[in-house]
Amino acid sequence: MPKAYVFTRSGGPEVEAFIDQEVPVPGPGELLVAVRAAGVNPVDAKLRHGYTRPGSTPPEFPAVFGSEVAGTVEAVGPGTDGFAVGDAVFGNPLTGGYAEYTLLPVAVTAHKPEGLPFIEAAVLPVAAATAYDGLRQLDLAPGSTLVITGAGGGVGVAAVQLARHFGVRVIGTSSAAKKDFVESLGAVHVPSGPGIAERVRAAAPDGVDAIYDLVGGDDLRAVAALLPDRSRLISAGGKLLAVELGGAAVVRARNAEVLGEVARLAVSGAFRTYVTQTFPLADAAAALRAVEGGHTRGKIVIEVAA
Repeated sequence: MPKAYVFTRSGGPEVEAFIDQEVPVPGPGELLVAVRAAGVNPVDAKLRHGYTRPGSTPPEFPAVFGSEVAGTVEAVGPGTDGFAVGDAVFGNPLTGGYAEYTLLPVAVTAHKPEGLPFIEAAVLPVAAATAYDGLRQLDLAPGSTLVITGAGGGVGVAAVQLARHFGVRVIGTSSAAKKDFVESLGAVHVPSGPGIAERVRAAAPDGVDAIYDLVGGDDLRAVAALLPDRSRLISAGGKLLAVELGGAAVVRARNAEVLGEVARLAVSGAFRTYVTQTFPLADAAAALRAVEGGHTRGKIVIEVAA
């Protein structure tokens, strides 16, 4: 039987396991997809610990890990016009991604461009789409100066490149170890940690126009003090704190149109996905540990045999 990697209850790594999984049956508006690649994200471990996304219900156990996949359509449910068996697609799954099969709702599924490998398409629905949504929310004019905290992580890597593509000057904060990497993306690097506000001020003596936060905590609180207009502060890493400081959470579109657009931008060369490491499905635990440690560069992907 097909395999899936799950968490059996809320907790730490001890609640993770492989299970045999019945092949899901697509309902209205759903596609059965044979998974070829699944993105690994920090939220996967947060969900295992008991986090519930706003507006979502707690998971039914066992719950399959994974929030983004790419693969091929094996069967279609009613109301899935525009999709057919054999299509290469990517999107946000209903039934997890660390698995051989999953269900994708057509509302958050897009066709994979022919020139985009499965492992790269698989990391677009969460990190790249979040980066794109946030930049669209800020709607910065070319020449503006944007601070991106956590610029070396999955969302940050896409956000820096897309902002630069849109003509925005970027100051990217991260650990000192990621300095060369962040600079290679086109950002001015500023080390994170105590004293970050002074370092950002020195890098932007004429001030900053907006902040895209991906880390929250003390760094967010410090750099927010540099922003005259707090409505220009958005966060995907410390949403409650951002609101407390006068900003807002990143508003996710979560639709097929955005997925199609980020795929177009990736194929055009506007940004690279920077998949830095891949693991087979059998090593899903190792892939999750790598991301859960919080020091990865770019994206990690689980590959599933065709």
